[in-house]
Amino acid sequence: MRPKPRLRLRPRPPAPSGVRRLARRHPGALLALFLCSTGGALAALALPAALGHTVDGLVGGGPVPWAGLLLCAVLTLAETGFDAGAAVLTTSTGARLTAHLRTRTTARVLAAEPRRALAVPTGDLTARLTARTADAATAPVTAAGAVAGVLLPLGAIVGLFVIDPWTAAAFLLGTPLLVALLHTFTRRTADAGADYQRAQSVIAHRLTEALDGADTIRAARTGAREYRRILEPLATLADHGRRTWTVYGRAAGQSALLLPLLMLLVLAVGGLRLHTGAIGVGDLVAASRYAALAVGIGSLTGALGALARSRAAARTLDPLLTLDPLPHEGLGPVPGGPGHLELRDVGVVRDGKPDGKQHGEQEGKRQGKQSGKQGGKQDAEPPLNSEPDGKPLLTGVHLTVPGGTSLAVVGRSGSGKSVFAAVVGRLLDPDTGTVLLDGVPLTAMDPALLRPEIAYAFARPALPGTTVEDTIAFGPWTAGPAAVREGARAARADGFVGLLPYGYATPLTDAPFSGGERQRLGLARAFAHPGRLLILDDALSGLDTVTEHHVRRALDERAGRSTRVIVAHRLSSAARADQVLWLEDGRVRATGPHEELWADPEYRAVFRTETGEAEGMAEAEERAGAGAGTALPRARTEEVEAR
Repeated sequence: MRPKPRLRLRPRPPAPSGVRRLARRHPGALLALFLCSTGGALAALALPAALGHTVDGLVGGGPVPWAGLLLCAVLTLAETGFDAGAAVLTTSTGARLTAHLRTRTTARVLAAEPRRALAVPTGDLTARLTARTADAATAPVTAAGAVAGVLLPLGAIVGLFVIDPWTAAAFLLGTPLLVALLHTFTRRTADAGADYQRAQSVIAHRLTEALDGADTIRAARTGAREYRRILEPLATLADHGRRTWTVYGRAAGQSALLLPLLMLLVLAVGGLRLHTGAIGVGDLVAASRYAALAVGIGSLTGALGALARSRAAARTLDPLLTLDPLPHEGLGPVPGGPGHLELRDVGVVRDGKPDGKQHGEQEGKRQGKQSGKQGGKQDAEPPLNSEPDGKPLLTGVHLTVPGGTSLAVVGRSGSGKSVFAAVVGRLLDPDTGTVLLDGVPLTAMDPALLRPEIAYAFARPALPGTTVEDTIAFGPWTAGPAAVREGARAARADGFVGLLPYGYATPLTDAPFSGGERQRLGLARAFAHPGRLLILDDALSGLDTVTEHHVRRALDERAGRSTRVIVAHRLSSAARADQVLWLEDGRVRATGPHEELWADPEYRAVFRTETGEAEGMAEAEERAGAGAGTALPRARTEEVEAR
């Protein structure tokens, strides 16, 4: 009987990015920022009127207007205090919104199917999760703080009208030019910012590629070539940077010419009105102050530029924030199930999305084409959920793996072994067919309930955490010290861990591991989190023969308790498995015990391509007889390994 549905019955709706959604995270802080900005603007608007009234009192020859002077002092202090509070709130709220947006975006990426989430190249993805989230998260803060930038010029124009309509009319003569300047600046800044961010992404992707392949680059002595390849987009980046500063420079130059002319015009009209007696000295002082505040509309260029960059960054985050989480029906695994695995007509096709290198090169070419442009609509970000291009990775896989048994997956490079391993553990959803664990479809299970039942070990495992113990304990739950050490012993990692300066407490930064040692730590992590399904995706490739023999014995000890799926390249791994799945071009070539498949010369040829087993297999064939076609006995294999 299947367990009753739990948790949600369908995926969460896509979580859109935007100012409103971010603003709902910290409404109190944004409201305080709004009030501080508004308070500072109101104090700044009230100060010219109070100053003008005080000047009239002083010029009139009466008693010293102490009340007016005190009011001017209070308004000055209030403006300063509100501005200081706004500065503090801008920094703190921006940091919190950035942290929230990074967490939400990262959670979306991790909750989605890896094939969709990793459609963005690693370097570009890193740039989006770091720099782009910081730019996008500033939008609500900038919008709340921009109140002062809008309120000051509008209030100043109203103040000019109150003092003298003719003076205000003089200022309004140049307003259309100022508005056109701001509109052009905003549009061109957004275009240049988007192109700049794309060029940064190309550089980040190429740098990530080079770091991942540092050993290969060093061995091939192609460091200089890689250096030039990584930095090649710098020319495009420089073009976009110069274009951005050109936009700023033109806006600043035009503002520097237009704003003083407006001020001069206002003062000239105000002086004439003072000469005719229409306004007093205090009114002229207040009008000059209001004119200075009114031309301060040019300060909006900074806020508008920040909002333009935020919008451009938000567009790059939208494909990540709209990733669909893994769908499910809220079911959980059958309690106490043996790990019976079944695949029914499973098929997987390659995404039409270009791989990382192709994506980076295409982006680079696009940057080159756009580097000479000074504006115009930019290309939209490519969608992550691309349609398949029809190239099969797996086709029509039918298979049953009894619970508690072991399955070796063999085949030549590119035959679909790793894709199979990803499908049976739901790191990848098949495009056709169904995968069932103890009779329950994987797609129906809540990932939070399924993940503790499946342990993975990879050829190149990541080592998260601070210490060696942290990285072994890392998993669906934090393994205890006893489980960590038991897992390390099973993976034959306790020996070299014991030689480290602080044993399991040794920081990972102080312990440079070889490839085989990293694999053993990954195996130890899998052993420390036992579930009903254990999947080893080429996780034994870096081990020596003796260590592999002991690890396989630890795997055999789990017989009856967990189902083991082992992507095997070595003859010994296939010989030890209860059942072998032979894949060829994504299709099942044959299944059965290794002894039966060994009679097929083409099956034996699969292992002949593996350099580590070639000599051993040739020797075994000679002993077995050239044309006899007999199977390589499992006992002899174990005997040779034990020696």
